[in-house]
Amino acid sequence: MGSRNSSRPRALVGVVIILALLASLSGAAYAQPPAPSANVTVVATGLNNPRGLTFGPDGALYVAEGGVGGSTSVVGICEQVPPPIGPYTGGKTARISKIASDGTRTTVVENLPSSQTSAPSGGLVSGVADVAFVGDTLYGLPSGAGCSHGVPDEPNGVIKVNRDGTSALVADLSAFVRTHPVAKPNPGDFEPDETSYDMVEVGAKLYVVEPNHGALDEVTPGGEIRRVLDISASQGHIVPTAVAFHDGNFYVGNLNTFPVQPGSSNIYKITPSGQIDVFARGVTTVLGIAFDGQGRLYALESDTTPGLPGPTAAGSGQVVRMTASGTFEPVATGLTFPTAMTIGPDGKLYVSNFGFGLPPGMGQIVRIDVNAPLSAPPSAAPPSKPARLPTTGGADFPWMALALAALILLCAGWWLRRARAGLI
Repeated sequence: MGSRNSSRPRALVGVVIILALLASLSGAAYAQPPAPSANVTVVATGLNNPRGLTFGPDGALYVAEGGVGGSTSVVGICEQVPPPIGPYTGGKTARISKIASDGTRTTVVENLPSSQTSAPSGGLVSGVADVAFVGDTLYGLPSGAGCSHGVPDEPNGVIKVNRDGTSALVADLSAFVRTHPVAKPNPGDFEPDETSYDMVEVGAKLYVVEPNHGALDEVTPGGEIRRVLDISASQGHIVPTAVAFHDGNFYVGNLNTFPVQPGSSNIYKITPSGQIDVFARGVTTVLGIAFDGQGRLYALESDTTPGLPGPTAAGSGQVVRMTASGTFEPVATGLTFPTAMTIGPDGKLYVSNFGFGLPPGMGQIVRIDVNAPLSAPPSAAPPSKPARLPTTGGADFPWMALALAALILLCAGWWLRRARAGLI
């Protein structure tokens, strides 16, 4: 009885904290973001939660899109992701797009699994997480599939994209993670089907990083899966998200847990045999890694605002470059919810911007000239601004205010229910 009584004040405090955080979100996430630095150029728009990207043998840019989620629920049918992240709902709204040199978008394959978290966590969408080529064959990485994501008929895994616009499952990662549990999973937000985030091709094989369980896996085009390293065993729940291959080793960046703590993420070096060491420290919320032709390391930081419960500060994303002394310097600023990065054949960086938490069609791809200054000279024309984000309470988007109110009520109800049950 004593523990139940003592949990009630903690629950009320938790509700107050949630309300404060949501108030900060309403003023930050949907306000007009600052313009990006002068060396950032928008090259494609109209995307739905854009994620990983790669250049194909044809010179075009291929983009994985998370889609817009879905409404199918499987509560009571299979294991669910714990609240407030779960339960998910799912559908078939994700796709892979091709961006021509003039910015024109065409669909390569569509009707792929897409799912969204529950309302208390903001309804964030997962779909196709990344794309990569093995030779001239395109592969995709669905991360919003599986029964626990509301898509019971398709697992998470690696798919092969056929030239006729169809796709076929190559490797079932949902099944693999069930039979190959990591040493130190995080029960608080455990994903039964994982949410693989990044993929890189090396030696005609694909290497996939698992952020929720914390692992690096190898996938062959024939469908064989091998664990390269259980990252959680030595590093704990660090949320590894980004992977690149350079000079014979893998380099992995981590998002880390929230709230955001600037400088708390690392870049890890992992040898092909599975040895891991910290390569660089002092980065924040890493969602992308790339090396340029000179061997310089770049990291995509999704959000650099301290203390927020998640990536919610518009315009606080940036790209940083490692210096000779091991520190990091910004090479592009003012990005909003960037989610992935690749380097193009022109030596410029390409980043998925407005990558989550925004209405359909607001995603974009931007190009960054890393050799250009961040600020334009006074005589230069101002850079073009990205599409304007909706503002809370605005006449065009009254549903934002309603959604925020509903989210507050759901969070408060969840905390109070757990308090009455003596769980907090």
